Formats: sequence, structure tokens, C-alpha cells
Amino acid sequence: MTVESIPVQAAPKSLVWQGDELVSAAGGGQGSGHDGVEREEAFAESFFFDTGTTSASGRYSALYQERGIEGLLLERGRVVRELIRSDELAGDYDYPLALGALSDGREVVVHCPDEYNVLQIEDAASGERLTAGEREPQDVFHSRLSLSPDGRYLLAVGWFWHPVGTAMVYDTALALTDPATLDGEGLLPGQAAMNGEVTAGCWLDADRLVLATEGTGTESWANKEEPALPPRHLGVWSMSEGRWLHRNPLADAEPGVLLLPRGDQVVSFLGHPRLLDTATGRLVAEWPEVGFPVKSTCFGADASPVAALHPDGTRLAVAQAESIALITLP
Repeated sequence: MTVESIPVQAAPKSLVWQGDELVSAAGGGQGSGHDGVEREEAFAESFFFDTGTTSASGRYSALYQERGIEGLLLERGRVVRELIRSDELAGDYDYPLALGALSDGREVVVHCPDEYNVLQIEDAASGERLTAGEREPQDVFHSRLSLSPDGRYLLAVGWFWHPVGTAMVYDTALALTDPATLDGEGLLPGQAAMNGEVTAGCWLDADRLVLATEGTGTESWANKEEPALPPRHLGVWSMSEGRWLHRNPLADAEPGVLLLPRGDQVVSFLGHPRLLDTATGRLVAEWPEVGFPVKSTCFGADASPVAALHPDGTRLAVAQAESIALITLP
């Protein structure tokens, strides 16, 4: 396992792999090759935004303020339209936004443009709202959103007062015919994840969802007969089977706010990157020399870690103050 350092003029606010090159769309927009060469991209005007994300296809990107209300949607560097979110406590939690494709191949934007607790799915190309209709939302702040690889499911990691982290999963196909299904508990039974405060989640594949909780666990929480994911645990939930496949304690650290999937493993971020086995919860590897500010939840004052895992799972790029740390994974 090696760690290389790629110098940059300014800390990138987003990272995405395009082939074997790293590109930052936010904070000035730079491309960085292995030789450390930086090139201006088509986002020179984007320095106002401090966060960015890119769809899996690479066709669409979004730039936004993580703790603001404004953003931009771009198609291959061309501005498509402005984005906005509810200003209700916007300065206190991460911007809710996901880019991806539905099961029918349509690329979409998922966000909360009107109310903090109302999820909307919009066609990326046209801006058509696909989930228009009567809504009865519950009082939850949706924050970190992600679509499953096949676009069938939407994961929303957020929080409710006072504040407590939570997670919900929705069927996107059902939401297109009945938008109100985005307002309920969703497909993940509330008691399945509410014994621990959910801080992070990601999709391992189209069926398996990983959730991580923080807090103080006890022996009673570790009872495998209990249906819930205990505090300070890593759990793998099967959507098709409707049950936990694995639930294991995190012995070494809290999970942090970001998880990146790598086969049957995840990379977690809390102070430095850690590679975890999802079946056992055990620490596979860690890189304490690659440090960044600790951020444990989607709410609070800290900025999110900026990282990108190469699609082949061999390299992890992590933004540093004056460089990009490039980690070769085991």
C-alpha cells in the first residue's frame, strides 16, 4: 500500500475520476494527472460553489454550496439550469442532492427544491418534475441522497429534531406513479435502523445497502435477535430479503459521514480513511497520515471530506490542504 502526493494550487472541493485522471469541478475546476499537471476545466466561474458531484455516466455534474441554497446543473461543462433548495436551516446541514439514472435509463436530479422535507425527482435534461402531485411530508430534513446502481431505490440519510440522524429508502418507480410514497417511512422499517443514530450509508450493489450508526453501544444492543441496527455498528441490509445480512460493531472508531463502496468493503472517513469489511465490521487497512477535519454527521459546522474511489477500486484520492493524496488500496 502506497500513498502518493499530487500537488495542487488550491484544495479541491470535489473529486471525480475520468478514466485515470482526477477532475475537480468545484473550487475553480482543475484536472490532475499522475504527473501533478493541472488544467483549467470549463468551470472557472464555479469558485463561488464549494461542493460538486457527478453522475455515474459522467454526463451531468452539479455545483452547489454545501451549507447554502444555490447550485448549478451542468451537462458536460455546459450550464443547464440553476438549482435551489429550501432555506429552512440550510446553513446547518448538507445540501440534499443526487445525480443518477432511473431504471429506464433517464438521468435525473433528486433534491428538495421547495421544502426541506419534500423530495423531488426531475428529468435532468428538461427539468420536468416527475414527482409532481399532492404531498403530505413528515418532519424530517433530507440530506445525503444516493440512488442505487440500477436506479430503483433512493437512499436518504438525514435527520429530525433534536437532532438525530436517520435513514429512509424509497422505490423510485413507485414514486413516479404515486409521489406521496416519498413522504412516508419508505421501504426500510423504522425500527430496523432507529436504535442507533444513522450517520452514513451507501449502496454496495443494486440490492445491498450499507448503513453506519454512531453512539455508545451495550451488550444488550448486540443481541442478534433484535431487529434494529445498534449504535456504533455497520449493517448490510438486503432490499429483496427485507432483513439485515450483517450487523457488526465498529470497534475502532465512529463511521463518519461518508462511505464509499468497494466490492464487499467500504471506505469510511472520520479524521482519516479506513477500509472496513462489511461482513465482519473489521478494519482491513487505514491511513492515519492522510488526515482531514472530523465530520461525524450531516448536520453541524464541519465541511465534508472530499474523496473519490477509482471505479476499478484500486486507487483512492483524498483532498488535502495543498495536495491530493493518492492511496493504492490492498
